[in-house]
Amino acid sequence: MLHVLFISVLMLTAPNLQAQERENARWGFAREVERTYTPSKVVYDLSSGSVDQLADILDRASFLSTVYEADPFEASIVIVIHGSAIPFFTTGAYPTYRELMERAQSLTVGNIVEFRMCRASAKSMGVASTDVHGFVTMVPMADAEIVELNRDGYVYMK
Repeated sequence: MLHVLFISVLMLTAPNLQAQERENARWGFAREVERTYTPSKVVYDLSSGSVDQLADILDRASFLSTVYEADPFEASIVIVIHGSAIPFFTTGAYPTYRELMERAQSLTVGNIVEFRMCRASAKSMGVASTDVHGFVTMVPMADAEIVELNRDGYVYMK
C-alpha cells in the first residue's frame, strides 16, 4: 500500500517539476548538433601545479584523441609541461601521483599524445632528465617549443 502511495505522489509531482523546468528555461533548451571533426595538430600548455587541472588536460587530450579516432597519420597532440606542473612528472613524486602518471603514460601508446618538458624550467627547480619519467621528452624551452609547434600548424590550447 505504501508503495502505491509513493508512486501516486511521484506521478502528481512530476508534471509540476516539468512545468518548473519550462518556466526556468526562458530561452528554451540547448540544441544539439552532430558533427565530425577532422584530425588536427594540437598543443596543450600545462604549467599549473593543480591536480585537478592536470587531470582535466589529460581527460581533454584523451577525449580529443578518441574524437580523432587515434589516427597517428593525421592527428598529433603535444602537451608541453613547464612551471609548477613539472614536479608531477618526476620519478620521486610517483608514489603520490601514481594514478595520474599511469594515465599520462597510457596516452602516449599509439603515438598520438606526446609529453614535452621545459628543460630550462626543470633545471631551475633542480630537476634533471634523470628525475623525469621516460615517456617525457625534454626540450630546451617551453615557450619556444609552443611557438615552434604553432609555426608547424599546431593549434594552441590552454
